[in-house]
Amino acid sequence: MNQITEQILEEVAALHGIPEGAYNIRENGKSIGRNSTEEIQITTRADGKGLEIRIAPGTKKKSVHIPVVISQSGLKEVVYNDFYVGEDADVTIVAGCGIHNAGNDASRHDGIHSFFLEKGARVKYVEKHYGAGDGRGERIMNPETIIEIGKDGYMEMETVQIRGVDSTVRSTRAKLAEGAKLVVTERLMTHGKQRAESRFDVHMDGADSGANVVSRSVAREDSWQRFSSRLVGSAPCSGHTECDAIIMDNAKISAVPELAANDPDAALIHEAAIGRIAGEQIIKLMTLGLTEAEAEEQIVEGFLR
Repeated sequence: MNQITEQILEEVAALHGIPEGAYNIRENGKSIGRNSTEEIQITTRADGKGLEIRIAPGTKKKSVHIPVVISQSGLKEVVYNDFYVGEDADVTIVAGCGIHNAGNDASRHDGIHSFFLEKGARVKYVEKHYGAGDGRGERIMNPETIIEIGKDGYMEMETVQIRGVDSTVRSTRAKLAEGAKLVVTERLMTHGKQRAESRFDVHMDGADSGANVVSRSVAREDSWQRFSSRLVGSAPCSGHTECDAIIMDNAKISAVPELAANDPDAALIHEAAIGRIAGEQIIKLMTLGLTEAEAEEQIVEGFLR
């Protein structure tokens, strides 16, 4: 792997070289490394357009890494990855994409990840996006996540996009069976003229299912963000969605909630807050010796943690 690939893998997957266990590393439209284990099998989809990852029932404390690197300016690709997680398995899945564009043509990666969790399965899913390179070509990423959680299953999803991505539409759709739980944490920052849209559509179809979707974002300079979240409760369930955003400079942010209760015992809550950094926070840090710019950076960094 060259220096650019190594840097991107460190940013999106915290990898320093080849990981242990099951992995598939994709670079510029091709797999450059793959490993399956006895419990986790990674194969190419029958249509050749992505991966099929099958995790055996009862698999515990194992991980799967499937990062993507694009360093070829002008490359555009759509990849479909399907995850089948067996009953009572408990695994961590680390994905993410990094684009290094040093040319003048737009580079784009659309990753469609589908998760099918069987009864009692637990997944922690980490997805990070990162852009770099001094070219004029755009860095575009449109991740789509489709989730079906079986009875008493649990999925924790952490999505991070802090810098370098010019345009993104992030779509998540989920269906929850009886006793299933979904927890989503999104952290997002845009600057320059970047555009970012996050869409969540979660259906709680089973009794005692629950979802908690939380977005924290910062919009700077002339960037634009839109957060839309739809929770549908069709059984006795609990759902909470929250958008907490800091707006700076000439940026624009909108939050669009929708709650739909189809059962009298569906308890659904939405919270949204958009505002500037409080002046007293900056003044307090400046009294400790920081400049105004340094104080703002400290606040933003702490907010996105």
